[in-house]
Amino acid sequence: MDKDYLIKLTLAVYRVTELFPVREPLKINIRERANRILADSVLIFSRNPVSLAKEQKNKVFEQILGNIEILQGYFEVAQAQKWLREENFLVLKREYAKMGQEISQKPLKRENKPTNQVTENSPLSVGNERCGKILEVLAQKEKAQIWEFKEIFPQVTKRTLRRDFGYLLAKGLVERLGDGKWTFYKLKRT
Repeated sequence: MDKDYLIKLTLAVYRVTELFPVREPLKINIRERANRILADSVLIFSRNPVSLAKEQKNKVFEQILGNIEILQGYFEVAQAQKWLREENFLVLKREYAKMGQEISQKPLKRENKPTNQVTENSPLSVGNERCGKILEVLAQKEKAQIWEFKEIFPQVTKRTLRRDFGYLLAKGLVERLGDGKWTFYKLKRT
């Protein structure tokens, strides 16, 4: 992945979000995610990459994929606001999806499958019981973190759980609160 391409993509995010209302939190969140993706990508893909152990690189890859997933969700929300033409979001969504696919296919990845592939345990598959159970738990609790669901589903990776939450976020069923290790999820109240 080319550093210049990553910078241009991030600048495109800034140009598109410049048209959002002043002081719009979504504008800030989108830019922060794009910056994180850029920083992590440059760390991994620069010509003189920082010497990272395989586990560290895998962790950075997972962070990039998670941030791309969140950014895609933000694009969905912004698109629903109709602040911009749909084409602007389609281009950004397509480019970040390509980046996610390229990262998913890196040889360091433990799972060499594209992120948009529908599998039996994917939240995109019909009748995913895990997503239903997640919603049940959130209905009982005010809010919860990924690690709590890892205890409920010990056979499921945190990455898969993050994908489940990304799906639930995109469907508007849950909300995300906080950031980093202080990220919580709760049912979205309508």
